[in-house]
Amino acid sequence: MKPIQALDYQVVFNQEGTTALNDLLAASSYSKIFVIVDTNTQSHCLAAFLSKLSTSIAIEVIEIDSGEEHKTISTCEGVWDALAHLDADRKAVVINLGGGVVTDLGGFVASTFKRGMDFINVPTTLLAMVDASVGGKTGVDLGALKNLIGVINNPQMVLIDTTYLNSLSAQEMRSGLAEVYKHGLVASKDYWTGLTNLSQLTTEDLDQIIYDSVIIKNTIVLEDPKEDGLRKALNFGHTLGHAIESYCLEAPDRKRLLHGEAIAIGMILECFISEKKGLLDATTLDQITHVLSDMYPQSSFNPIEIEHIIGNLKYDKKNSNGTVLFVLLESIGSPVLNQEVAHKDIKAAFDYYHALYQA
Repeated sequence: MKPIQALDYQVVFNQEGTTALNDLLAASSYSKIFVIVDTNTQSHCLAAFLSKLSTSIAIEVIEIDSGEEHKTISTCEGVWDALAHLDADRKAVVINLGGGVVTDLGGFVASTFKRGMDFINVPTTLLAMVDASVGGKTGVDLGALKNLIGVINNPQMVLIDTTYLNSLSAQEMRSGLAEVYKHGLVASKDYWTGLTNLSQLTTEDLDQIIYDSVIIKNTIVLEDPKEDGLRKALNFGHTLGHAIESYCLEAPDRKRLLHGEAIAIGMILECFISEKKGLLDATTLDQITHVLSDMYPQSSFNPIEIEHIIGNLKYDKKNSNGTVLFVLLESIGSPVLNQEVAHKDIKAAFDYYHALYQA
């Protein structure tokens, strides 16, 4: 697969990508390589990754705990301390080998340690391959509030090697597909149509889906790198999805949802709100929500929980002057930005979501 040219770096793929990474390291004058992994990628991906590296530069591995609950400033402090004790300087490079938690946190650590080190993302989950590792967003959560602390800073390279997906569970793969569905809904009806039946999905199909998804995201980011306008479309499903994910993360009696699982709920809710506001026709609403409900199991939320979720909306990064702003759809591939939504419509959307699984 040909490399995809991003703003000032390339997204490279599979064996050709490994060659490109080794070429980059050979052409550099990096003092050290620091590979950040979590407990999962340390077990399942690190040995394979190191076996493909061809470099004489000294390599150090820094391991963090896996899971969204560890995507915190406290974890960053541990990594910063490790970098300091291992004599990292600004001429070193950080390679983030992992899912979205590792690429987000590792990119933030590299962007802030000694006011900035180079970093490279090697995503190992479908979610990170199609979303988290591409576009330059780095950061951590503030308590249960998603991605409130961070910067936009581009990596030197993103290497997508789909062999790492062999270690993922079906649940993790479904989580990653939520962002793939989102790309179709906000950018391409043809792409969405190709995703509506994945029952016969092959490895080659998956490679192409990932490639096309990265192209969609990259095209949007190139037009709006700082999220002043069009890039906000990539937040479709995330206003309510992040609020749900945060609630499930902080509520002691709730099972936490994977990011994509929460975003799938958010997309169903926000599609209903789009129809409620007269933007999306009812036939398209039914088609979208049945695809998503067939892929993702239902979660139930009682009225008190819904109030807590609505309360979380005030922390959304797209808000302006205290107003919660949504991305909605007027058709597949045509998002509408900066939409205000009444609380009663959000509650009606939850009613629709709950009823959808009983149809």
